[in-house]
Amino acid sequence: MHIEDISIVNYKNLKEVQVDFSSKLNCFIGKNGAGKTNMLDAVYFLSFCKSFSSATDLLNISHDEQFFMLNGNYRRLDVNETVSCGFKKGGIKQFKRNSKVYKKLVEHIGLFPLVMITPSDVNLILGGSEERRKFTDGVISQYNQLYLDDLLKYNRALQQRNNLLRQFASGHYFDIDLLTLWDTHLIEYGVRIHERRKEFVEKLIPVFQQYYSFISEDNEKVSLVYESQLEHKSFEELLKESVSKDRALQYTSQGIHKDELVFFLGDHAIRKLGSQGQMKTYLVSLKLAQFDFIKAISGLKPILLLDDIFDKLDQYRVEQIVKVVAGEQFGQIFITDTNREHIDAIIRKMETDYSIYLVDSGIVTKVP
Repeated sequence: MHIEDISIVNYKNLKEVQVDFSSKLNCFIGKNGAGKTNMLDAVYFLSFCKSFSSATDLLNISHDEQFFMLNGNYRRLDVNETVSCGFKKGGIKQFKRNSKVYKKLVEHIGLFPLVMITPSDVNLILGGSEERRKFTDGVISQYNQLYLDDLLKYNRALQQRNNLLRQFASGHYFDIDLLTLWDTHLIEYGVRIHERRKEFVEKLIPVFQQYYSFISEDNEKVSLVYESQLEHKSFEELLKESVSKDRALQYTSQGIHKDELVFFLGDHAIRKLGSQGQMKTYLVSLKLAQFDFIKAISGLKPILLLDDIFDKLDQYRVEQIVKVVAGEQFGQIFITDTNREHIDAIIRKMETDYSIYLVDSGIVTKVP
């Protein structure tokens, strides 16, 4: 599977862009802030119905404009497909596949799988547990629609239960039967989510460790551990035991929304002692394992977006990563860099079909 071309109107600083892509390697060079990452983000948007970096669709519209439009033509399972999106200020986002409007955007997730590696991935290590849950949920949701549905329903039930706890506090009353009603929903969805997360992490670990070992030349040992309150007691027991605490806190203190992934370098958490290069290697290995996992489940090679990933890595680790992605197991790849020499070196090592684009102030030009 690959994207053959894209047309962009008023997306961030990309006012009007139309480019064809190589089915293998696509390289974007330009200064910081020129729009290289926005090009990758537009491709990301067509897979996930949202931006990688912007919290709301309004932030994706070019300054002083009223709308944005994206359109991508794909080759998927030997069939030509078109994905498009339009959003106007004050309006509703309209997402289409082959000119047919989706009733629910979740129906699109996973059809055009994609993995993106960016400098902001460091938040997976340095940020809070919510960042790591988002990573886990994002991967599983790409291939399991039921999981995504359970996750959405769980979050709605959690919000309702928390609202109820606040109502009890403000109204100075308590209704255990009403609280138990939402407990039932949380348990139903939460148990299934827990099992899928646990299964995913168990399968991810050996692949992740293999990638890290190759990139680092086996100089360091890494691991990751999935921690959940549901590992020690049933969800029903946890909710019953925490009723008094939850009433005092006015929110639900137990459940899969407290799950955590702990990243280890040796015997210690990598966030405490890992160098920038080690953290970068850890994250790249994690995302490459994500790629393998999605490919095995979907039968499709996800599009791989590499946004300025070689920064803070020594030359050896850069070469090792290039060796990995040059393999037959990977399909279409997009790379951004500020340095043309870096791109040329990558192209020489990969020995594959490629296209190079210069990005300057939102204008994208294909170059020799």
